[in-house]
Amino acid sequence: MTAALLSADTEGISINAFAVSRTAWFNSTFSQPVVMPRPNSEPAHRIVYSERRSGLQIRTAAKAMPTPAAYPDNPHMKTNTALATMRAGKPAFGLSMGLGVPETGALLSGSGTEFVMVDRQHGNWDERDVGRAIAQINLGAATPMARVATNDYRLIGQLLDKGMLGIIVPMVDTPEDARRVADACLLPPRGRRSWGWNQAGMYGDDYADCINDELFVAVQLESVTAIDNAEAILATPGITGCWTGPSDLALSLGFHPSEMDTRDEHRLALERVLAACRDTGKIPGIAGRGLEDARRRRLQGFQFITVTSDTALIAQGASAARSSLDNL
Repeated sequence: MTAALLSADTEGISINAFAVSRTAWFNSTFSQPVVMPRPNSEPAHRIVYSERRSGLQIRTAAKAMPTPAAYPDNPHMKTNTALATMRAGKPAFGLSMGLGVPETGALLSGSGTEFVMVDRQHGNWDERDVGRAIAQINLGAATPMARVATNDYRLIGQLLDKGMLGIIVPMVDTPEDARRVADACLLPPRGRRSWGWNQAGMYGDDYADCINDELFVAVQLESVTAIDNAEAILATPGITGCWTGPSDLALSLGFHPSEMDTRDEHRLALERVLAACRDTGKIPGIAGRGLEDARRRRLQGFQFITVTSDTALIAQGASAARSSLDNL
């Protein structure tokens, strides 16, 4: 990725525009180096931002990563910092990965975003690359999360075993659907998740004791039926919050997603989701459509907000870089 792509101005969302808008995510706007250590152990890699024309660099430190077999220097469970932020009443903004390129995870996580979501529903991922993406995300400070393809016990378990600390499940319409989500995500006695994991063991020797409390479990409310059942769905034990799908909700309400901002029924449906979250003490979330939409959703009361995706950042950044050449 070129320096021009990182810094081009655009009315859309470039990587640099996203960074500037979230100044809390950076100690400066690429003007001073920012070192992101690997959580819970001495850093194995550093992600360094600078003004050099080479752009973002990933530097390997002398210390090698611990092997999966044992973690003598990492006895304690990794903290889900995004979840801690939301539990404190603050928003967590995230970016989604759909291209299927694991290395993108390090770039997005190094931006300072609170979480990075691997999209298994609409993204181009295979099983092996999902595990690699988690490792890349963990090079930065973001919490690794995933949207599963469907509400399936086996698929959810595989993502958890690889090390996801957040699970988002699409098309949850009833309390029974929500109960299946919680059962698949949580270890007994709170759920029915199978005992056993692989890559998730990197998080510490007390993983099994802590993961139920560190896991963000979100259901997608994206249909008229789900809105009608929102409070009962969110009241399900083990569900931490929701991630509303505004486009599918618009379709369920009977109009094109491009009309959502002008339709009162869409606004009222989102207000019902926020009310259900308040009444049940759960975290409200929504899929944002860019920087301005993310800001607007935060002001409405949403806390778990995806801002944009790797696909959009590259496409808009590339377009902005090419447009800037017209002004030379």
